[in-house]
Amino acid sequence: MTHSQQTLEPTWMTIIRLLRWDKPAGRLILMIPALWAVFLAAHGTPPLPLVGVIILGTLATSATGCVVNDLWDRDIDPQVERTCNRPIAARALSVRVGIIIAFIALCCAAVLAFYLNSVSFWLCVGAVPVIIGYPLAKRVFPVPQLVLSMAWGFAVLISWSAVTAGLETATWLLWGATIFWTLGFDTVYALSDREDDLKIGINSSAIFFGDYAPDAVGFFFATTAGLLACLGVEMRLNMVFWLAWAIAVMVWITQYIRLRQKEIPKAVYGQIFSQNVWIGFILLSGMILGLLLT
Repeated sequence: MTHSQQTLEPTWMTIIRLLRWDKPAGRLILMIPALWAVFLAAHGTPPLPLVGVIILGTLATSATGCVVNDLWDRDIDPQVERTCNRPIAARALSVRVGIIIAFIALCCAAVLAFYLNSVSFWLCVGAVPVIIGYPLAKRVFPVPQLVLSMAWGFAVLISWSAVTAGLETATWLLWGATIFWTLGFDTVYALSDREDDLKIGINSSAIFFGDYAPDAVGFFFATTAGLLACLGVEMRLNMVFWLAWAIAVMVWITQYIRLRQKEIPKAVYGQIFSQNVWIGFILLSGMILGLLLT
Protein backbone atom coordinates (compact mmCIF):
# COMPACT_ATOMS: atom_id res chain seq x y z
CA MET A 1 0.00 0.00 0.00
CA THR A 2 1.45 3.37 -1.06
CA HIS A 3 1.46 6.53 1.07
CA SER A 4 -1.22 8.11 -1.11
CA GLN A 5 -3.45 5.04 -0.71
CA GLN A 6 -3.01 5.18 3.08
CA THR A 7 -3.99 8.85 3.06
CA LEU A 8 -7.23 8.04 1.23
CA GLU A 9 -8.00 5.08 3.49
CA PRO A 10 -10.82 5.70 6.00
CA THR A 11 -9.74 5.62 9.64
CA TRP A 12 -11.93 2.64 10.49
CA MET A 13 -10.16 0.59 7.81
CA THR A 14 -6.76 1.64 9.17
CA ILE A 15 -7.87 0.41 12.61
CA ILE A 16 -9.04 -2.86 11.06
CA ARG A 17 -5.55 -3.29 9.60
CA LEU A 18 -3.98 -2.44 12.96
CA LEU A 19 -6.04 -5.23 14.57
CA ARG A 20 -5.13 -7.52 11.62
CA TRP A 21 -8.80 -8.27 11.05
CA ASP A 22 -8.15 -7.84 7.34
CA LYS A 23 -5.93 -10.95 7.60
CA PRO A 24 -8.12 -13.60 9.26
CA ALA A 25 -5.59 -16.44 9.02
CA GLY A 26 -3.59 -15.13 11.97
CA ARG A 27 -6.74 -14.74 14.07
CA LEU A 28 -8.07 -18.18 13.18
CA ILE A 29 -4.82 -19.96 13.94
CA LEU A 30 -5.01 -18.70 17.55
CA MET A 31 -8.69 -19.60 17.80
CA ILE A 32 -8.08 -23.19 16.67
CA PRO A 33 -6.23 -24.51 19.79
CA ALA A 34 -8.83 -22.83 21.99
CA LEU A 35 -11.61 -24.61 20.08
CA TRP A 36 -9.69 -27.90 20.19
CA ALA A 37 -9.57 -27.58 23.97
CA VAL A 38 -13.17 -26.54 24.63
CA PHE A 39 -14.63 -29.31 22.45
CA LEU A 40 -12.31 -32.03 23.76
CA ALA A 41 -12.86 -31.04 27.39
CA ALA A 42 -16.63 -31.08 26.87
CA HIS A 43 -16.47 -34.40 24.94
CA GLY A 44 -17.80 -32.77 21.79
CA THR A 45 -20.71 -30.78 23.20
CA PRO A 46 -19.57 -27.59 24.99
CA PRO A 47 -22.18 -24.97 25.98
CA LEU A 48 -22.70 -22.64 23.02
CA PRO A 49 -22.37 -19.46 25.15
CA LEU A 50 -18.96 -20.67 26.30
CA VAL A 51 -17.89 -21.32 22.70
CA GLY A 52 -18.96 -17.77 21.87
CA VAL A 53 -16.94 -16.37 24.76
CA ILE A 54 -13.89 -18.38 23.66
CA ILE A 55 -14.18 -17.11 20.07
CA LEU A 56 -14.64 -13.48 21.12
CA GLY A 57 -11.89 -13.85 23.70
CA THR A 58 -9.35 -15.04 21.12
CA LEU A 59 -10.29 -12.15 18.82
CA ALA A 60 -9.86 -9.60 21.64
CA THR A 61 -6.64 -11.20 22.85
CA SER A 62 -5.06 -11.44 19.42
CA ALA A 63 -6.08 -7.84 18.70
CA THR A 64 -4.36 -6.73 21.90
CA GLY A 65 -1.24 -8.68 21.01
CA CYS A 66 -1.08 -7.26 17.49
CA VAL A 67 -1.38 -3.65 18.63
CA VAL A 68 1.13 -4.10 21.47
CA ASN A 69 3.51 -5.75 19.00
CA ASP A 70 3.18 -2.81 16.59
CA LEU A 71 3.75 -0.30 19.38
CA TRP A 72 6.97 -1.99 20.48
CA ASP A 73 8.12 -2.44 16.87
CA ARG A 74 7.12 0.96 15.49
CA ASP A 75 10.77 1.78 14.66
CA ILE A 76 11.60 -1.73 13.46
CA ASP A 77 8.64 -2.48 11.20
CA PRO A 78 9.50 0.28 8.66
CA GLN A 79 12.76 -1.59 7.97
CA VAL A 80 11.03 -4.89 7.16
CA GLU A 81 9.39 -5.39 3.77
CA ARG A 82 6.44 -7.39 5.11
CA THR A 83 5.62 -4.96 7.94
CA CYS A 84 6.60 -1.51 6.63
CA ASN A 85 2.99 -0.57 5.79
CA ARG A 86 1.49 -1.41 9.17
CA PRO A 87 -0.49 1.61 10.40
CA ILE A 88 1.75 2.67 13.29
CA ALA A 89 4.97 1.93 11.38
CA ALA A 90 3.70 3.99 8.43
CA ARG A 91 2.50 6.73 10.83
CA ALA A 92 -1.07 6.32 9.58
CA LEU A 93 -2.06 6.09 13.26
CA SER A 94 -0.35 7.72 16.21
CA VAL A 95 1.21 5.91 19.15
CA ARG A 96 -1.45 7.46 21.41
CA VAL A 97 -4.26 6.02 19.28
CA GLY A 98 -2.52 2.64 19.30
CA ILE A 99 -2.31 2.64 23.10
CA ILE A 100 -6.01 3.53 23.39
CA ILE A 101 -7.02 0.75 20.99
CA ALA A 102 -4.81 -1.78 22.82
CA PHE A 103 -6.40 -0.76 26.12
CA ILE A 104 -9.93 -1.13 24.72
CA ALA A 105 -9.12 -4.59 23.28
CA LEU A 106 -7.59 -5.69 26.59
CA CYS A 107 -10.65 -4.44 28.49
CA CYS A 108 -12.91 -6.44 26.16
CA ALA A 109 -10.84 -9.55 26.86
CA ALA A 110 -11.02 -8.84 30.61
CA VAL A 111 -14.82 -8.52 30.54
CA LEU A 112 -15.08 -11.87 28.76
CA ALA A 113 -12.69 -13.45 31.29
CA PHE A 114 -15.15 -12.68 34.10
CA TYR A 115 -17.59 -15.11 32.45
CA LEU A 116 -15.15 -17.95 33.18
CA ASN A 117 -14.49 -19.84 36.41
CA SER A 118 -11.73 -18.81 38.78
CA VAL A 119 -9.13 -21.24 37.39
CA SER A 120 -9.62 -19.98 33.83
CA PHE A 121 -9.74 -16.36 35.00
CA TRP A 122 -6.35 -16.53 36.69
CA LEU A 123 -4.89 -18.32 33.69
CA CYS A 124 -6.11 -15.35 31.63
CA VAL A 125 -4.30 -13.03 34.02
CA GLY A 126 -1.16 -15.15 33.71
CA ALA A 127 -1.28 -14.94 29.93
CA VAL A 128 -1.17 -11.13 29.85
CA PRO A 129 2.58 -10.70 30.64
CA VAL A 130 3.44 -13.32 28.00
CA ILE A 131 1.35 -11.54 25.35
CA ILE A 132 2.79 -8.12 26.20
CA GLY A 133 6.34 -9.44 26.56
CA TYR A 134 6.55 -11.36 23.27
CA PRO A 135 7.64 -8.34 21.17
CA LEU A 136 10.46 -7.67 23.64
CA ALA A 137 11.61 -11.29 23.39
CA LYS A 138 12.79 -10.65 19.84
CA ARG A 139 15.40 -8.29 21.26
CA VAL A 140 16.79 -10.45 24.07
CA PHE A 141 15.83 -14.10 23.51
CA PRO A 142 17.28 -16.23 20.67
CA VAL A 143 14.02 -18.13 19.99
CA PRO A 144 11.19 -15.63 20.51
CA GLN A 145 8.80 -18.00 18.73
CA LEU A 146 8.90 -20.10 21.91
CA VAL A 147 7.43 -17.16 23.84
CA LEU A 148 4.69 -16.83 21.22
CA SER A 149 4.07 -20.57 21.50
CA MET A 150 3.62 -20.23 25.25
CA ALA A 151 1.02 -17.53 24.60
CA TRP A 152 -0.78 -19.90 22.21
CA GLY A 153 -0.57 -22.61 24.86
CA PHE A 154 -2.55 -20.47 27.28
CA ALA A 155 -5.49 -20.71 24.84
CA VAL A 156 -5.58 -24.46 25.52
CA LEU A 157 -5.26 -24.19 29.30
CA ILE A 158 -7.86 -21.41 29.60
CA SER A 159 -10.42 -23.09 27.33
CA TRP A 160 -10.03 -26.56 28.84
CA SER A 161 -10.29 -25.34 32.41
CA ALA A 162 -13.32 -23.24 31.45
CA VAL A 163 -15.16 -26.55 30.96
CA THR A 164 -13.69 -28.73 33.69
CA ALA A 165 -12.36 -26.18 36.23
CA GLY A 166 -9.13 -28.19 36.15
CA LEU A 167 -6.35 -29.67 34.00
CA GLU A 168 -5.64 -33.32 33.23
CA THR A 169 -3.27 -35.53 31.23
CA ALA A 170 -5.12 -34.91 27.96
CA THR A 171 -4.90 -31.16 28.56
CA TRP A 172 -1.13 -31.25 28.76
CA LEU A 173 -0.85 -33.45 25.68
CA LEU A 174 -2.91 -30.91 23.74
CA TRP A 175 -0.90 -28.06 25.28
CA GLY A 176 2.37 -29.67 24.15
CA ALA A 177 0.99 -30.29 20.66
CA THR A 178 -0.04 -26.64 20.44
CA ILE A 179 3.39 -25.44 21.60
CA PHE A 180 5.24 -27.48 18.96
CA TRP A 181 2.70 -26.76 16.22
CA THR A 182 3.08 -23.02 16.86
CA LEU A 183 6.87 -23.31 16.87
CA GLY A 184 6.59 -25.04 13.49
CA PHE A 185 4.30 -22.69 11.62
CA ASP A 186 5.77 -19.51 13.15
CA THR A 187 9.31 -20.57 12.29
CA VAL A 188 8.08 -20.94 8.71
CA TYR A 189 6.55 -17.46 8.98
CA ALA A 190 9.86 -16.10 10.32
CA LEU A 191 11.77 -17.51 7.35
CA SER A 192 10.21 -14.87 5.10
CA ASP A 193 11.69 -12.11 7.30
CA ARG A 194 15.08 -13.69 7.97
CA GLU A 195 17.14 -11.38 5.75
CA ASP A 196 15.54 -8.22 7.15
CA ASP A 197 15.80 -9.47 10.74
CA LEU A 198 19.52 -10.18 10.28
CA LYS A 199 20.10 -6.62 9.03
CA ILE A 200 18.17 -5.09 11.92
CA GLY A 201 19.72 -7.36 14.53
CA ILE A 202 16.62 -8.94 16.04
CA ASN A 203 16.17 -12.61 16.88
CA SER A 204 13.98 -15.33 15.42
CA SER A 205 13.92 -19.11 15.37
CA ALA A 206 14.61 -18.95 11.62
CA ILE A 207 17.92 -17.21 12.37
CA PHE A 208 18.72 -19.37 15.42
CA PHE A 209 18.40 -22.65 13.50
CA GLY A 210 20.03 -21.23 10.35
CA ASP A 211 20.45 -23.83 7.61
CA TYR A 212 18.76 -26.37 9.87
CA ALA A 213 15.52 -24.37 10.06
CA PRO A 214 13.64 -26.76 7.71
CA ASP A 215 14.75 -29.72 9.86
CA ALA A 216 13.67 -27.87 13.00
CA VAL A 217 10.24 -27.27 11.46
CA GLY A 218 10.05 -30.95 10.51
CA PHE A 219 10.90 -31.91 14.10
CA PHE A 220 8.28 -29.53 15.51
CA PHE A 221 5.55 -30.91 13.24
CA ALA A 222 6.60 -34.51 13.92
CA THR A 223 6.42 -33.87 17.68
CA THR A 224 3.01 -32.24 17.21
CA ALA A 225 1.81 -35.34 15.38
CA GLY A 226 3.18 -37.61 18.10
CA LEU A 227 1.52 -35.68 20.91
CA LEU A 228 -1.79 -35.56 19.03
CA ALA A 229 -1.56 -39.34 18.56
CA CYS A 230 -1.04 -39.78 22.30
CA LEU A 231 -4.04 -37.51 22.86
CA GLY A 232 -6.16 -39.63 20.53
CA VAL A 233 -5.24 -42.75 22.48
CA GLU A 234 -5.75 -41.05 25.86
CA MET A 235 -9.24 -39.84 24.90
CA ARG A 236 -10.13 -42.95 22.88
CA LEU A 237 -11.04 -40.98 19.80
CA ASN A 238 -12.49 -42.99 16.93
CA MET A 239 -11.28 -43.46 13.35
CA VAL A 240 -12.60 -40.08 12.15
CA PHE A 241 -9.98 -38.38 14.29
CA TRP A 242 -7.26 -40.69 13.00
CA LEU A 243 -8.27 -39.90 9.41
CA ALA A 244 -7.94 -36.16 10.17
CA TRP A 245 -4.63 -36.85 11.92
CA ALA A 246 -3.32 -38.76 8.86
CA ILE A 247 -4.29 -35.89 6.54
CA ALA A 248 -2.46 -33.42 8.79
CA VAL A 249 0.65 -35.61 8.90
CA MET A 250 0.71 -35.95 5.10
CA VAL A 251 0.44 -32.18 4.66
CA TRP A 252 3.20 -31.56 7.24
CA ILE A 253 5.47 -34.03 5.41
CA THR A 254 4.78 -32.24 2.13
CA GLN A 255 5.55 -28.88 3.75
CA TYR A 256 8.81 -30.21 5.16
CA ILE A 257 9.86 -31.46 1.72
CA ARG A 258 9.09 -28.04 0.19
CA LEU A 259 11.11 -26.26 2.86
CA ARG A 260 14.15 -28.40 2.08
CA GLN A 261 14.30 -27.13 -1.49
CA LYS A 262 17.22 -24.81 -2.22
CA GLU A 263 15.30 -22.00 -3.92
CA ILE A 264 12.01 -21.09 -2.25
CA PRO A 265 9.93 -18.07 -3.28
CA LYS A 266 8.86 -16.00 -0.26
CA ALA A 267 5.21 -16.61 -1.15
CA VAL A 268 5.66 -20.29 -0.24
CA TYR A 269 6.15 -19.42 3.44
CA GLY A 270 2.81 -17.62 3.52
CA GLN A 271 1.14 -20.54 1.75
CA ILE A 272 2.45 -23.02 4.32
CA PHE A 273 1.23 -20.77 7.14
CA SER A 274 -2.25 -20.60 5.58
CA GLN A 275 -2.31 -24.36 5.03
CA ASN A 276 -1.82 -24.84 8.75
CA VAL A 277 -5.04 -22.94 9.38
CA TRP A 278 -6.88 -25.54 7.30
CA ILE A 279 -4.97 -28.35 9.03
CA GLY A 280 -6.17 -26.97 12.36
CA PHE A 281 -9.81 -27.01 11.29
CA ILE A 282 -9.49 -30.49 9.79
CA LEU A 283 -8.13 -31.71 13.13
CA LEU A 284 -10.91 -29.87 14.97
CA SER A 285 -13.52 -31.64 12.83
CA GLY A 286 -11.82 -34.95 13.51
CA MET A 287 -11.77 -34.31 17.25
CA ILE A 288 -15.45 -33.37 17.38
CA LEU A 289 -16.61 -36.31 15.27
CA GLY A 290 -14.10 -38.56 17.01
CA LEU A 291 -15.94 -37.87 20.23
CA LEU A 292 -19.55 -37.72 19.05
CA LEU A 293 -19.41 -40.87 16.94
CA THR A 294 -17.70 -42.99 19.55
